[in-house]
Amino acid sequence: MEDIFARDWAGLNDLLFEGAWQESLRRFRTNSVFRGQAVAAHPLTTSLMRLGGDYAPLESALLRTFRRYAHRYAPESDTLWNWLALAQHHGLPTRMLDWTYSPYVALHFATCDLDLWHEDGAVWVVDFTATNRYLPPILHDVLEGEGAAVFTAEMLAQVAPTLAEFDRLASDPFAVFFEPPSLDDRIVNQFALFGLLSNPVARLDDWLGAHGGGGARRVVVPAALKPEVRDKLDQINVTERVLLPGLDGLSAWLRRYYSPRNP
Repeated sequence: MEDIFARDWAGLNDLLFEGAWQESLRRFRTNSVFRGQAVAAHPLTTSLMRLGGDYAPLESALLRTFRRYAHRYAPESDTLWNWLALAQHHGLPTRMLDWTYSPYVALHFATCDLDLWHEDGAVWVVDFTATNRYLPPILHDVLEGEGAAVFTAEMLAQVAPTLAEFDRLASDPFAVFFEPPSLDDRIVNQFALFGLLSNPVARLDDWLGAHGGGGARRVVVPAALKPEVRDKLDQINVTERVLLPGLDGLSAWLRRYYSPRNP
């Protein structure tokens, strides 16, 4: 995956919004989703992968146990995909990665950790219309039937009620992006969606590389640029206070905002 380095704030914005113009609509409506990482060199590993060891067989046990003990918090629609969204949202190790439709939300997560300001950060940009080309036919049909480009939990549940059935839809891994239900203000404010592959041991950056980039690019935010980006995000109110509503987010914002500028 080729890295594209931002030189300044203006150039960074140009890179993040590149290709957003839709001539047919005469509007700026991007087909991209974004993921911010505080360290550009880190791969796209899932929380399930980070368990280490023989983690793949643990996936079903984790989700099954989560559903049993979290019964009182059950989503309104009792499907695997709503449960998976709830579990990911609350930190259960899953095969999913967090993404957002907002490049500025992604920039927040690339710059909010002051302890990593000495590291280059990055924003991954993936064109979901490009990754959709590798979907199995049955999922193509679902998207076309709904006139959509990104799945909902309900759309996936129509085709694959379980992860095992999802994985069997094609012999080769494929990538899916889906919007979770609006479980709380955090998901809404982060303009959030999830991405996953049809194989728990496959890594998305490897998959993108094997599929001609899959419409993806990685915009690097150099360490020297992080303080400026961070201050400008604060000024436009892209902060923990907004993205993580509640006292925890408020405290995280204040702790960072009043920290020394050169940690």
